Amino acid sequence: MAMTALIIDDEELAREELKYLLDTAGSVEVLAQGTNGIEAVDLIRTLQPDVVFLDVQMPGLDGFAVLKKLLEHGEDEHLPQIIFATAYDQYAVKAFDVNAIDYLLKPFDRDRVLQAIERARQRLQEVHGHDTIGNLSDNASLNALLKLIEQQQQPQRHSGKIVLQANSRLFLIDQKDICFASIDEGVITVVTPVLEGQSKCRTLEELLEQLDPAVFWRAHRSYVVNINHIKEVVPWFKSSYQLRMDDKKQTEVPVSRAQTKRLRELFKL
Repeated sequence: MAMTALIIDDEELAREELKYLLDTAGSVEVLAQGTNGIEAVDLIRTLQPDVVFLDVQMPGLDGFAVLKKLLEHGEDEHLPQIIFATAYDQYAVKAFDVNAIDYLLKPFDRDRVLQAIERARQRLQEVHGHDTIGNLSDNASLNALLKLIEQQQQPQRHSGKIVLQANSRLFLIDQKDICFASIDEGVITVVTPVLEGQSKCRTLEELLEQLDPAVFWRAHRSYVVNINHIKEVVPWFKSSYQLRMDDKKQTEVPVSRAQTKRLRELFKL
């Protein structure tokens, strides 16, 4: 009998890719797809699938918040097997392993997806074979995972690495190596001295929440700069300025009129 599943991911291409891989596996029936955490909670409660492929990073409720909401409402008996889709760093991935919670790294690998399906199937058999004991054990692992992730996020909020996607690969970048970030038509590009890639953040405000406010400055509505990577302050029209950065292209970043005073304070101009 096929396992029933939900796919929850805000990226359409990721949903399509995973749906294709699950269809080719031939043993999974995808009941529905969701694009955000709120939809995820409703679909899980309504359809009660065997397994949920849940993206970690989504607008509104992220994957961890979805899980937390279900556990807080005491829905232990109907909680499905959770397989996270994640671009988290190595430490967090180890946390998944320690707590026996499965995960898939993006971009998806077919063999890894098949392995995750088989692990979920085995856990479902264990749960059914031991009544509620296996389910309670899984929920204890889920709670432990959530606590571990929360502990990790707090101290590292302004000191951890940033995930960038470039050439279909995911790179972990130290914050100190970021020269600047810019947004154009909703896409955030992050530039370092040796790499240029895209952030999964939707807004510069969201990106700034992950960065050290003592070092990163919103010089313009479309730009965030690392003040340690400013090579030169260039006078511009009508008492305005541009910042020449130390990346390969020596990019010139505009300073908005509203931020001119802050620039003068920073560099005693």
